[in-house]
Amino acid sequence: MNNKYMYSSASNVLFDEKMKELGWIVFEDALEEDFVNEINMYLEQAYEIRRQIQLDNGIGEQTKGTLHHLVGRNDVSVDFLARGYCDAQIRHFLEGNYILNSLGAVINIKDNHPYVQNIHRDIRSFTGPFKVMIQMMVLLDDFTLENGATYFLSGSHLQDVKPGEEEFYTHAERAVANKGSLVLFDSNLWHAAGNNRTDRPRRALTMAFTRPFFKQQLDYPRLMGYDLAADLSPYMKQILGYNSRIPSDLYEYYQPVEKRMYQPGQG
Repeated sequence: MNNKYMYSSASNVLFDEKMKELGWIVFEDALEEDFVNEINMYLEQAYEIRRQIQLDNGIGEQTKGTLHHLVGRNDVSVDFLARGYCDAQIRHFLEGNYILNSLGAVINIKDNHPYVQNIHRDIRSFTGPFKVMIQMMVLLDDFTLENGATYFLSGSHLQDVKPGEEEFYTHAERAVANKGSLVLFDSNLWHAAGNNRTDRPRRALTMAFTRPFFKQQLDYPRLMGYDLAADLSPYMKQILGYNSRIPSDLYEYYQPVEKRMYQPGQG
């Protein structure tokens, strides 16, 4: 079953077919190798910062190799977001404007067993045909059977039943693809990271995009600073959540339409 396509060639019709039938699709060779290498260098420092916080807070064992909320001013992650990868497909899937719910990464190393290797889906509530969230995974190394290519149970996004381990691992397909490829998948799809049996890390960016009314995992506009909005493109203001903020007092609430924190078109 082929669900791999060159990044520039996937139409919305083709995208719809694969997302409805399988729940996931691979866009091969979407990122240039130099940019992938730049992201990997950035992850080294970003992981050190987050790892210390994980250890300080007593959650080091289950969070090995995981990096959350890679969003900040003048960050590589902002450069990545500004490129608008799969914007047309995400906008089509969510039927309009969308925002970033979370952006993180996984560094899968040999025989490490973080929580992402559990069979899971990335949204608690089963939403059926009403789609509120879509996931993106950016392959920063070649994904192979040996280094833990992600398992996807194709079609499992169509029912609200968690598969048992035997069913899952018997029928799940693997996201074997080249470094620089993108994977989009329905957030209702059951999946799990594989076990890396090699001596080299298997790295990936992981992110979720939602309809704008869905609460972000971290308040990115507040993190980045409200003053940054003036320097952002309309696209970046939208996906970072600057157009769907929540007023904190009546002075912020009672504003002309153009100054409101929650802008039109975010429903």
